Amino acid sequence: MKTPKRLEPLIEDGLVDTVIRQLMSGKEAMVFVVRCGEEIRCAKVYKEANKRSFRQAVDYTENRKTKNSRQARAMAKGTRYGRKAQEEAWQNAEVDALYRLAAAGVRVPKPYNFHEGVLLMELVTDAHGDAAPRLNDVEFSADQARAHHHTLMMEVVRMLCAGIIHGDLSEYNILVGADGPVIIDLPQAVDAAGNNHASSMLERDVGNLTAYFGRFAPELLSTDYGKEIWSLFEHGELHPEVVLTGHFERSTEAVDLDSVMREIDDARAEEAARRLRLLAAE
Repeated sequence: MKTPKRLEPLIEDGLVDTVIRQLMSGKEAMVFVVRCGEEIRCAKVYKEANKRSFRQAVDYTENRKTKNSRQARAMAKGTRYGRKAQEEAWQNAEVDALYRLAAAGVRVPKPYNFHEGVLLMELVTDAHGDAAPRLNDVEFSADQARAHHHTLMMEVVRMLCAGIIHGDLSEYNILVGADGPVIIDLPQAVDAAGNNHASSMLERDVGNLTAYFGRFAPELLSTDYGKEIWSLFEHGELHPEVVLTGHFERSTEAVDLDSVMREIDDARAEEAARRLRLLAAE
């Protein structure tokens, strides 16, 4: 096939030898199957992020690090430079997450390189060596559904132990590889310790998977893995070999409203001070 323009720099730099075919095209990226020496890999070419809503962008990018205060201000104001910086940060989030998760033993495609807005990574294949299907394209028996659900709950645990929450995990961004499920599409990955929406995003990720596998094994629908996993994380008791039960006991103790309001007031004061420092730096 004709080489896409965005892949030409990788061929010129010797990172890719041949573009074999287009694998898929989504709202965030196009993925191509490429040959790199003796290996077949995939190249993810990011699109402009003009279809993402502002609310989602704020939720996902909260407390992400930027290179400097000028870049942070530009991103907040939505200038051309700021939009470019925000798109780079969005792409880098997936690259960074993939390297961190692969190092932690999470089942994600192995990343090889990130060059000119293109992520070069492992091509996940099925038992026949073909590109692996997405989870939503496969039917399961009840036993298979329970087994895959358990595997993915433990992958969520490993991700959280590495400090990362997928943020958009569902049957549409998990591949069924020859050795089991593989998690993909991580540009919206969030820092578990630095994002105020982390717990709700984790619970949503887990809820999506439970709802999907519950179609094949209905008893999964009565489980509460999301709250259980987050509670263990909050109490410093989460580790990759933890034994999950799928149950969570909610506290019935009265809430200390005065303490909560003091924390809110402190957070507001800290934010006001931060804004003043930014204004003084301009």
